[in-house]
Amino acid sequence: MDLHEFDRRGPWDRLRVVVAGFGVSGYAAADNLTFLGAQVTALDDAQTATMAEQATLLETLGATVRLGPGSTAVLPDAVDLVIVSPGWRPTAPLLAQAASRGIPIWGEVELAWRLRDPERPAPWLAVTGTNGKTTTVEMLESMLRAGGLRTVAAGNVGLPLVEAVMDPEPYDVLAVELSSFQLHYTQTMACESAAVLNVADDHTDWHGSLAAYAEDKGRIYQSVQRACVYNVADPMTEHLVREADVTEGARAIGFTLGTPSVGMLGLVDDVLCDRAFIERRHDSAAELCQLSDLASPAPHFVANALAAAALARSHGVSPAAVRDALRAFTPGAHRISPVATSGGVTWIDDSKATNPHAAMASLRAYDPVVWVAGGLAKGAVFDELVIAVRDRLRGVVLLGKDAPVIAEALGRHAPDVPVFHIEAGETSVMDAVVASAAAMAQPGDTVLLAPGCASMDMFANYGERGDAFAAAVRRRVDG
Repeated sequence: MDLHEFDRRGPWDRLRVVVAGFGVSGYAAADNLTFLGAQVTALDDAQTATMAEQATLLETLGATVRLGPGSTAVLPDAVDLVIVSPGWRPTAPLLAQAASRGIPIWGEVELAWRLRDPERPAPWLAVTGTNGKTTTVEMLESMLRAGGLRTVAAGNVGLPLVEAVMDPEPYDVLAVELSSFQLHYTQTMACESAAVLNVADDHTDWHGSLAAYAEDKGRIYQSVQRACVYNVADPMTEHLVREADVTEGARAIGFTLGTPSVGMLGLVDDVLCDRAFIERRHDSAAELCQLSDLASPAPHFVANALAAAALARSHGVSPAAVRDALRAFTPGAHRISPVATSGGVTWIDDSKATNPHAAMASLRAYDPVVWVAGGLAKGAVFDELVIAVRDRLRGVVLLGKDAPVIAEALGRHAPDVPVFHIEAGETSVMDAVVASAAAMAQPGDTVLLAPGCASMDMFANYGERGDAFAAAVRRRVDG
C-alpha cells in the first residue's frame, strides 16, 4: 500500500501496524492508531507493571500487545507499517527485517506529523541540539503562552507528540523538542521554524559517527517555512542550515552572545536584542529584556533564551511577551540550580550536564570553581574541556566508573589542579564528595556538580544524582 500521502484521514482501518517499543511514545502511538481503526500490534522486550496495565487496556480495544524478553525478535508476517520508538537502532533485528521486506518505518514524530488536524494543523516550532534543548523549549512554551497562544511543550519533553496533535481542541502552535534519535526517522515533517542549538560529540555509538549524528540533527531544518535558527558560535549549525532544502522564503536567523548583525538576535551591552524580526532591522533593534531579568547569567542559559526568542518572534510573538516570559522563567531541576550559599561558597547542581560539551558550558559560567565530575563517559574524551576551563579550576572531585578518563585529561593538561577521587564503596558517596569539595573551596568560589557523564553507574538517573548532591550539601550547611 502506498503510504506517501497518508494523513489523519487514512484509511487507517486498512493498515496492519507494528509499534516497536511500548514506552511513553510507543503507547501513545499504539493507543491513537487503535482509535483510528488500525490493526495494531505493539512489541517490547521490557515488561513493567505500568506496561502490563496499558497492554490490558489496549487489548480490550482490539490491539495486540506482546511484552517481555524475545517479543521483538521477529516481525509478524502481515505488516504494512512499522512505528519505531525513539532510541531504537536502525540495526535492531525487527527493523532490519522490516527494511529487507520493504516495509515503511516511521518514527513517532513522523506519525504525529501525519496525524495533525487537517482543518487546523498547528505549526511546529522545533528545537534540537546536543545540549540545552529542554530549557529552550520550556522557555519557548512560556513565550508562546505569554503571547496569548494555546500551546504545549511536546516531543522529547512534555507531552508525546501524537497526543498533542490528536487533542480534540487543536493547539495554536506546538513547542517541540526533538532528539537525534527522533529526527533519524522523520521524512515529511516541515516545521514552521526550527533551531539547532549546538552540535558536539555525543551518541556517536548510536549514529556511527559525528557526521551522521550532525546530519540527523540537520533534518530538523528540512522544508522549514519561516526561520532556520542557528548558533553563530557553532559553525556546524550554520552549515546544516546551508545544506537544508527549505521552503522558498525561509530565512537563516543567527543568535549570538555578541552584538547581533542584521538578521540576528544577540546582546547589546546587557540587553537581549532582536535585529531579525522588526521592520527597520537594518538600523534599529527591538529590546527583548535585560540580562538581569534572566534566572541565570550563565552564557549557555542566555544563548538558550536568545534561541527561544528567535523562534517565538518568528511566529509573531511580541517583544513584550518574550520579556514577560523570560522574567518569570526558572530552569527545571538539576539545570544550574542553586542549592545553598554558606561561608561565601555557592553550591550549584547541574547534574543534567551529562556530556563534556554541557559541562564545559556550565563551567564557563563560574570562576573560580571546584568541579564535581564523573560517571559514565559513554566513550567521550575530556581534553578539550580541561584545556578550556583549567585556569578557573580551584580543584576537582571525581566519582564514578569513568573518573580515570577525566583524571587522565587533568593530568595531561592541568597537572597542578588538586584532584580528589571518591570511591564507590564510600558509605555515603555524595557526603564524601561534598566534604572533599568543601575542603578545597574558598570564599567566593562555586562548587559545581557538572558531571560531564551519565549517571547510571551509581544512580538511577541524573535527577537522583542531583538530589543526592543537594541533600549532602544541605546536611553539611545545616549541620
